[in-house]
Amino acid sequence: MTAAPRKRKSRRGLTFLAVLIVAAAAGYFVKVRYYTAPAVTMMTATVGKGSVEETVLATGELRPVKLVAVGAQASGRITSLHVGLGDRVQAGDLIAEIDSVTQQNNLKTAEASLASIHAQRDEKEASLTLARQTLERQQTMVNQNAVARADLESAEATVKTTEAQIAALNAEIQSAEVAVATAKANLGYTRITAPIDGTVLAVVSQAGQTVNATQSAPTIVVLGQLDTMTVRAEISEADVVHVQPGQKVYFTIIGDPEHRYDAKLESIDPAPESIRSDTAITSSNSSSSSSSSSSSAIYYYGNFNVPNPDGRLRTYMTAEVNIVLGSAENVLTVPAAALGNRDHEGKYRVKVLNADGSTAERRVEIGLNDKVTAEVKSGLDEGDKVVTGEMTAAQKAAASSNVRLGRGGGGPPPGM
Repeated sequence: MTAAPRKRKSRRGLTFLAVLIVAAAAGYFVKVRYYTAPAVTMMTATVGKGSVEETVLATGELRPVKLVAVGAQASGRITSLHVGLGDRVQAGDLIAEIDSVTQQNNLKTAEASLASIHAQRDEKEASLTLARQTLERQQTMVNQNAVARADLESAEATVKTTEAQIAALNAEIQSAEVAVATAKANLGYTRITAPIDGTVLAVVSQAGQTVNATQSAPTIVVLGQLDTMTVRAEISEADVVHVQPGQKVYFTIIGDPEHRYDAKLESIDPAPESIRSDTAITSSNSSSSSSSSSSSAIYYYGNFNVPNPDGRLRTYMTAEVNIVLGSAENVLTVPAAALGNRDHEGKYRVKVLNADGSTAERRVEIGLNDKVTAEVKSGLDEGDKVVTGEMTAAQKAAASSNVRLGRGGGGPPPGM
């Protein structure tokens, strides 16, 4: 046999061997990729003692317990403003003054009219005295047949007429006194005073500005009592059925999330703010209906007060409110992630990891549940390991890689 045929056989053998190697590698890849189950790591957590608090979250707004817009009831130019932004005032303190020339003149006119009517009544009372004396003389003379009966009747009519005139003047005096009182009140309206103790939160009108109170009372300043703040928390319609007055609440503000303010829920509005725009109220067409569907969320306001002695809480701050539905301390707890489906008896299915590595399913009665931690009432014992999830080797490697690269927020789950 020559060398050339032997070389051709050797090449064919090498080619055949290479094909076998590639086929074997492809077969192994297909088996591993499609027919071999990936290794799974159980993520577990240990049942232990802890605290659980179930709450409803709501966003609220801080307002002074009393908020008053101090307006002007008199029209005219503001001649002086006696307060500034942030000033504290007491009830009755002078806030501003309005040009009072017109009101003073009206008062003088009303007082002069009253004095004139008083003078007319004095004149008529003097006339009545004379008429009564004349009547007495006429009666005496008639009894003596010294005068005609007609003269007596005329004297009687004069007395009655004068008495009626005095009664009319008395009524006019009452009307004039009302006019004087009204003029005095209008003059008083030119001096605007504080209706409550509080702090000046806004100065709306300035000295020299002309205000017109003909149709509405223009606001001069806004006063608020800041010693106590009211929180109006928006509670969703899904949560409001679980909330009632008297429950504990606490909240934080955006600028100081570590400081917790405690209070009690005092009231819940019976209707949402959207009732103000209900067509049954705002529309003159009684046949219109407001029952049409709306895509906007429905919220009910829950209200409570909180002391603010240091003034740290400011008007219209945002409050992150937690309404406590229930709380339990030193009870068995389990991660909410371990809870499976809920059966018709209200119990949850939980996988428990046995000592030999196998798992068993238990039916567990759960109490409070804050969606992170749940209270265990029965079905588990302290120290039991519950399965919270599963992770393949590839997922575990990817998670570790993300942590090393700074893309992860923490270490592996408990029990890994």
